[in-house]
Amino acid sequence: MMNARIQQPRIAFARQQRGAMLVLVVIALASLLLMGALALDGSHMLLNKTRLQNAVDAAALSGAKTLSMVTGATGSASTTQTAALNTLTLNANASGNGELATALAANGAGFAKVELASSVYGPFSFPGPANATFVRVTVSNYPLSSFFWGVFQSLDNGNATSKSVAAVATAGPSPTSGPCDLTPLLVCGDPTQNNPSAGLFWGFKFGDLQVLKSAAGNNSAIGPGNFQLLDFGSGGSTVRQGLAGGINQCNIVGATAPTKPGNTVGPSAQGLNTRFGQYSGGLKAADYPPDLVTTVNSKSFTYTGSPATIQYNGQPVTSLNGNLSTPSGALYGYNNWAQDSAACVAGGANCQGNGVFERRIIKIVIGDCTGKNDGASSIPVLGFACYYVVQPEAQQGNSAQIFGQFVKVCEGDNVPGPNPAGNVGPQIIQLYKTYIDNNQTPSTDS
Repeated sequence: MMNARIQQPRIAFARQQRGAMLVLVVIALASLLLMGALALDGSHMLLNKTRLQNAVDAAALSGAKTLSMVTGATGSASTTQTAALNTLTLNANASGNGELATALAANGAGFAKVELASSVYGPFSFPGPANATFVRVTVSNYPLSSFFWGVFQSLDNGNATSKSVAAVATAGPSPTSGPCDLTPLLVCGDPTQNNPSAGLFWGFKFGDLQVLKSAAGNNSAIGPGNFQLLDFGSGGSTVRQGLAGGINQCNIVGATAPTKPGNTVGPSAQGLNTRFGQYSGGLKAADYPPDLVTTVNSKSFTYTGSPATIQYNGQPVTSLNGNLSTPSGALYGYNNWAQDSAACVAGGANCQGNGVFERRIIKIVIGDCTGKNDGASSIPVLGFACYYVVQPEAQQGNSAQIFGQFVKVCEGDNVPGPNPAGNVGPQIIQLYKTYIDNNQTPSTDS
């Protein structure tokens, strides 16, 4: 009979496990290193993507702003391109953007692409269409320094993409939701005649010559004693500063605008005429610079009230698509000024050295004066219009008149609207979501 043998389990001593533990430690350390490398390269990419996007956004805004100022001038697309690229360069040279500056210098003109379009959805190209208003700036490949990126490429047999980021931005105009740089002037509109696509805005046609401040208060559509002035407070002093552009007065469509009785001849002329480089009443050029272009006709426009027409040198004035004329010939009007202003912005001559773009364009209220018969009234606001002032306000005794041409769009302020420009009046330049393929497909890089 055999004795049963008790089988004892074999126990591995710690000395025999040291090799296996070393392998685990090496694998763990390698994993930690790879994770750290991924975090380092990833954060580096994210940081530079943000810096690049900020620079591209600023370039697109600068390009769109410049385009709005030089439209119609020779070489406007090239001027827009230069402005956008200069802004991109300035941002690249800012503190902390050394890597971006290096990449820009190394790649030169091929680093960024500037394109123009008449719609936010495209198609974008360069030099783009003649009626372009939107600008797109694209950087498709911004190569970055690699820390451990080569490790990932080697693990993927070199198939991993190089370390780089891209960015694109689109900017253009949009109607403001409620302009604040208004002048204390109001014209009465027709609430039944509003079709901007047909060139009709509350009864006015683009390019029309209009009396913005009447000298005939008794014939005012608002009521007796009203000369189309608004009451922004503080009487004549506010009228002076408001027509000079020195107050911040906001309004919105659907609200009301209080009118101000009285002609207020002196203060209104003193304020408005700063836009032509004429100063009195304590106003100074340092505070109220003139327009870039102060050219006017040799004689003044006159108006004696309805049913008479506006006259120049005793002859009736006609307006056709912004061109003013009399039976004797053409007059200097908005279209002439727009061409001269665009040329000034693009570096042309015969411009006021201390001038400011669009100082001769004023923003005024269009109101519904239906049923009003009092000089002091609250007029419902139909909208806001841009008017080119054709001449300084000439004071004749106790009366003075302001003449302007209604223009489709102008620079505005305050909050931009939610949709691309398709309206009229004051506009603001803003960034839009970038769409690719000209098919309203949003880009992932904007």
